[in-house]
Amino acid sequence: MFKKKKKKNKSMARKLIVETDPKSFISEQFRTIRTNIKFSMPDKDLKTIVITSAGAGEGKSTVSANIAAVFSQEGKKVLLIDGDMRKPTVHYTFVLKNAFGLSSILTKQCQLNEAIQETDVENLYVIPSGPIPPNPAELLASKQMELIIDILQEEYDLIIIDAPPVLSVTDAQILSNKCDATILVVSSGDTQKASIVKAKELLDLSKANIIGVVVNNAVIEKGHYYYYYYGTAE
Repeated sequence: MFKKKKKKNKSMARKLIVETDPKSFISEQFRTIRTNIKFSMPDKDLKTIVITSAGAGEGKSTVSANIAAVFSQEGKKVLLIDGDMRKPTVHYTFVLKNAFGLSSILTKQCQLNEAIQETDVENLYVIPSGPIPPNPAELLASKQMELIIDILQEEYDLIIIDAPPVLSVTDAQILSNKCDATILVVSSGDTQKASIVKAKELLDLSKANIIGVVVNNAVIEKGHYYYYYYGTAE
């Protein structure tokens, strides 16, 4: 079903810092995020998490990939799904083919196991977006998507979905309604407060369970940046 392990690809260095520099300050912050996710719902085993942002360019895909990797590092079998079928990036991060993916499964162009790819990170698997379809929102809202999530939950300890920005399209709202939890990524100093508030309102309307916010690109001292988890987005 899966290909043999490949040698680590240096092109991951730009985004998968928890793999390329696990002792760095940023990697430690991702481990803090992992801990806070676990504590966010102590009475429930979180199986599906949507990661999104208010607008584009806030780092949600980088955050998604590193959170997925840091969970896999503790031995969990993790699946990262590229739910952004408009501007997909996950296959670039992990240097994977994108001939088949989520869109292919949802349109029944391939079987589920044909779209799952092994990465260079142990215990971490990916379903890329697949070819860009003309109707992403309709595909994500389908019964087929619900069925896929149900099936995958039996196979993986944690499923993380990288979703499009909330204010751009309805995709993140649709996915958040189908999953256990949602995390909002905010770029420090760039994201307007009004945009954050609007994004939260839209997610609330979809009955999303927002468990927290990741503040990205916050400056702690000149020339250094970090990602920090701020608890709940109330």
